[in-house]
Amino acid sequence: MKKEIIAGSVALGLAALTVQSLRCEPLATVPYVDLKKYVGAWFEIAALPAWFESGCTFTSAAYGLAADGGVIVKNRCIKDNKIKIAEGRAYVADKTSNAKLDVQFQWPFKGKYWIIALGDDYSYAMVGHPNRKYLWILSRRSTLDEQIYNKLVAQAASQGFDVRKLKRTVQG
Repeated sequence: MKKEIIAGSVALGLAALTVQSLRCEPLATVPYVDLKKYVGAWFEIAALPAWFESGCTFTSAAYGLAADGGVIVKNRCIKDNKIKIAEGRAYVADKTSNAKLDVQFQWPFKGKYWIIALGDDYSYAMVGHPNRKYLWILSRRSTLDEQIYNKLVAQAASQGFDVRKLKRTVQG
C-alpha cells in the first residue's frame, strides 16, 4: 500500500513538473488567421473560470472588422437572469499571423487574446493567454463535436493549461 501511495505521489509530482515546464515555453499560436473569416458570432463551449465571467451562462461573442483594421468585440452572457454585454476593441499585435490580439474593454487595461487552434473551416477556435490562466473553446454553433472538443482539451493540456479546471459553458 505504501509503495502505491509513493508511486502515485511521484507520478503526480512529475505531472506537475511537466505542466510547469510547459508553462515556461512560449505559447504557440496558429500560423495565420484570416480576420474576414474569423469575424462573426461565436459560442463559448468551455473556459477556464475567469472572474469577469463568474455566474455567466449562454456566453457568446460577436466580432466585426473596424475601418482602422481593428476588431470590434461584443461579448454577452446571461447573469442573474439579465443579459450582460461587454463591448471592446481588439488590436492585432502580430500582423504576420493575425493570431495574437490585444483586447481592451476598459482603458487602460488590455488582455492578450491568442488564437491557438482554429478549424480549417473556421467552425471552432481555441483562444488562450500566454500566462495559461485564461482559455476559451469556441464554436460557431452552441454545441461542438465531442471528438473535436477532446482534441482541443488535449492540445490545451499539451501547451501547459490546467485543463482540470476547464468548465463547460451552459448554452441551453
